[in-house]
Formats: sequence, structure tokens, C-alpha cells
Amino acid sequence: MKFQVPQFIEVEDKIFGPLTLKQFIYVAGGGGLSFIIYNYVSKLSFVLAIILIIPVAAFALALAFYKVNNRAFINVIESAFKYVFSSKLYIWKKHDKVPEHKAAPVEATNMYVPKLSDSKLKDLTWSLDINESASPGARETMQYNPNTANKNSNAANNE
Repeated sequence: MKFQVPQFIEVEDKIFGPLTLKQFIYVAGGGGLSFIIYNYVSKLSFVLAIILIIPVAAFALALAFYKVNNRAFINVIESAFKYVFSSKLYIWKKHDKVPEHKAAPVEATNMYVPKLSDSKLKDLTWSLDINESASPGARETMQYNPNTANKNSNAANNE
């Protein structure tokens, strides 16, 4: 037996022109409430009536058309009311801090850097590699000196 699978179930049907039933009810309710406010309050002051009508109309339009993170505005307001008026449970667990012991500083010792090749470029790259992996205190004692490198390479060339 074949069954027809419904498609587009997330899209509401348009009933009143370009409006869905919910949108029409929100707009009609906002318009009706605005009309009631106008009839009763405009006798006192027209400006006061307009000041009261604008938020009611804006709220009705927001309910009908505005979406927050692809959710209807009414769902956002419902979630906000639930959050504000529901009981909240705050739990605080005190964690005792364990004091961290710092390791005793290691004294820098002069490192012996042997000459491995006759090439100045290889000596330079080797010394840079050693400087990167050495401890910070040892870096000061392992500075590259081009004068001593030239003397060492010249001595190696003479032999």
C-alpha cells in the first residue's frame, strides 16, 4: 500500500491573502485593541491616544511578523516569562585550592657547542636550532658570534 508523505509541514498555509491564520489574528487583535484605545482615550487627549496605540500596534506586528533566531516572537516571549517566573536553583561548590609549588630555579650552565661542519650556514642553522630548544637561561650564554665562527671555519679550511 502506498501512502502520500506530507511535504512542507513547517510552512503554514496562507488563509487571509498573504497572512497565515495566526498572523491575521495577531494583526486583527492589535487593530481592534488600538481602535478601542482610540475611542476611549481620544476623548481625553488625541496625543495620549497615539502614545498608547503605538506600542500596542508595534507589539501586534512583532507577534505577527518578527522572528528571533528563526523562532516566532510569541515563543521567545513565552520562554522569557518562563525564565523570569520559574524557580531557579543555584549551586555553588567550593573547591579548595591546592597551592602550587614552584620548581626551584635551575642555574644556567655554560653549554659546550661543538662545531659540526665547515659551512657557516650550517653552523648558523645549528646554533639557531639549539637556541630554540635550550632553556631561557642558557640562551644568554649561547649567542652566535660571527667573529669566532669565521676563525673556526678558517682554521678548519687550513687543516
